[in-house]
Amino acid sequence: MQLEIERFKRTGLVRNVSTAGDGKTTSTAVRNLQLCPMYDKSDLFKALPFDERVVSAITALIGEPARLHLDQVFLKPAKDGAGTNWHQDNAYFKLQNPMQGTAMWIAVHDATLANGTMEVIPDIFNEKLEHQRDPNSDHHIRCFPDEKKAVPVELKAGGVLFFCYGTPHCTRGNSTDKDRAGAAFHFLRTDTNNGEFLEKWGQAKPGNPHVTGPLASGGVQEYGKRMKGKFDREVKEILEVAPAT
Repeated sequence: MQLEIERFKRTGLVRNVSTAGDGKTTSTAVRNLQLCPMYDKSDLFKALPFDERVVSAITALIGEPARLHLDQVFLKPAKDGAGTNWHQDNAYFKLQNPMQGTAMWIAVHDATLANGTMEVIPDIFNEKLEHQRDPNSDHHIRCFPDEKKAVPVELKAGGVLFFCYGTPHCTRGNSTDKDRAGAAFHFLRTDTNNGEFLEKWGQAKPGNPHVTGPLASGGVQEYGKRMKGKFDREVKEILEVAPAT
């Protein structure tokens, strides 16, 4: 994952979504580099949602049938990496039941207090916090929860954090001398009954594959080829070419 995200950065696939406080002008002081989605730029990330370790975890959390909602990465560059302000994913997605969706956040590098790891506020996932446009981002919204209840989650590279769509969360800035990235995958119940959501996301398509349930095809339906069981192969192929990268 580190090698793929380095490639994203090297080839200009990530973009700075931080602004100079007006929600429009790209910041020259700090950088919050985002790529959304990743699946169409990397078979590694396309295959990851079908891995049995992932499927087992999300099934235990939200049940089944389930599908991938979206995938993205945020890269906080060394020295001037900017955080992502407090928000609830469900403020974007608007599921009737926020427990029907889970985020899977992977620490691509060691995630620490020093480099701005993820913070969450537990136990208030059913509260609909008021959100507003974030002036420090070109497209994000933000809320203002009681930060005294925040819990920072430090993870070694490869560690994974899960939280439901209603959990307020944020990341902080990275002033260390090394980049830090987090890859986020969002999964939800295929049978969610939210009409507004289904109108926008109801049909299976590339980027939203079914990973469990009767509609799951291992990626064949959405991508035209089977991706289930391919993650370890993709890891091996990337590592084999790494010395020449």
